[in-house]
Amino acid sequence: MRTLVIGTGGREHALARALSRDPGVEEVHAAPGNPGMATVATCHDVDPMSGDGVAALAEKLGADLVVIGPEAPLVAGVADAVRQRGIACFGPSREAAELEGSKAFAKHVMAAAGVPTAAARVCTTRAEAEQALAELGAPYVVKDDGLAAGKGVVVTDDLETAIAHAVACERVVIEEYLDGPEVSLFAITDGTTVRPLQPAQDFKRIHDGDQGPNTGGMGAYTPLTWAPPGLVEEVTRDVLQPTVDEMARRGTPFAGLLYAGLALTRRGVRVVEFNARFGDPETQALLALLDSPISPLLHGAATGSLAEVPPPTWRSGAAVAVVMASRGYPETSSNGDVVTGVEAAESLDGVHVIHAGTALRDGDLVTAGGRVLAVVATGADVATARETAYAGVAALDFEGAQHRTDIARRLPSSPTVQEPTP
Repeated sequence: MRTLVIGTGGREHALARALSRDPGVEEVHAAPGNPGMATVATCHDVDPMSGDGVAALAEKLGADLVVIGPEAPLVAGVADAVRQRGIACFGPSREAAELEGSKAFAKHVMAAAGVPTAAARVCTTRAEAEQALAELGAPYVVKDDGLAAGKGVVVTDDLETAIAHAVACERVVIEEYLDGPEVSLFAITDGTTVRPLQPAQDFKRIHDGDQGPNTGGMGAYTPLTWAPPGLVEEVTRDVLQPTVDEMARRGTPFAGLLYAGLALTRRGVRVVEFNARFGDPETQALLALLDSPISPLLHGAATGSLAEVPPPTWRSGAAVAVVMASRGYPETSSNGDVVTGVEAAESLDGVHVIHAGTALRDGDLVTAGGRVLAVVATGADVATARETAYAGVAALDFEGAQHRTDIARRLPSSPTVQEPTP
């Protein structure tokens, strides 16, 4: 199989790396890629937002499968352009990608499908926002309705901060606050069959102790040994399958990666958000433990034949990913700072480095974005993988580098679900 991965980030590097190790894959191409992807794929200079450009490249390469990583091309309909050329494409249509493109749309779908989620109000004016905030109370949860690269959410006890964020957005979804630990559960689907992956947990805020503004993700780990028994089966039954079925009922089947961000509350599982693609950095940790080849799953989803593909299998042990970000992130990012120590980090047993915001300049690896690298390590358990990952972080260096020191340090307790009131 000849594959083409679209994107430039850590998620795309992890996917290209997994495909390069897949016995069913003969060639891996990437567009536009990054220096890390260039070590496992042939990179091509194509605008990932151009449906015609991506489709033409896939046709030129004779690609058997195109994998679109980022959300923006999916929401723009790039997958549709590829499929119009008769090429299998992993990623939802423009209409189906609205599950991530609009939080208000996702809420409508969840309501129709009977999926448990937070109470919410959609607001377009300051008056509407103030009323919703008063109704739902603190802590205030205010979400930009559109794409915001994981940084469009404000959770605060300060009413003025909440109002300011609402006013700054064209349209917002204001939600009730959900207590309990958050979990990421990905599922590969062809629009009918759902194949859930192993749960993971990521860390969104920039500083230790979940302090500071939201980022695209500063680290992740899997498996979740503390998660309630039967969580995957419950979420598949109550969240993933009903959502896929509702999208099909609407005539806009969702085929690709359905990412459910979940809160394990005292009242049970609640959906925080849906994404329409692999999450970053959870993907880096998950793919480090995936034992079965990934290409049959992706191709099965892209061709409507997922029911014929066995469920994924997982290696024993654990994986931890720690993100290293550039100076100023998430408000800004510093570009052009020389990165050293990648070879030293990867010389450690069980460690590999995933590139995200990197570039080559005069032969040097330099920063080229907010989240620069993710150090991924595997081990017999989470504690061992964590220790190894941070040894890899210590081997890397660039001016202004920042990372959290508490990724996977303290694992949550399994939440106690309240019995329903008679």
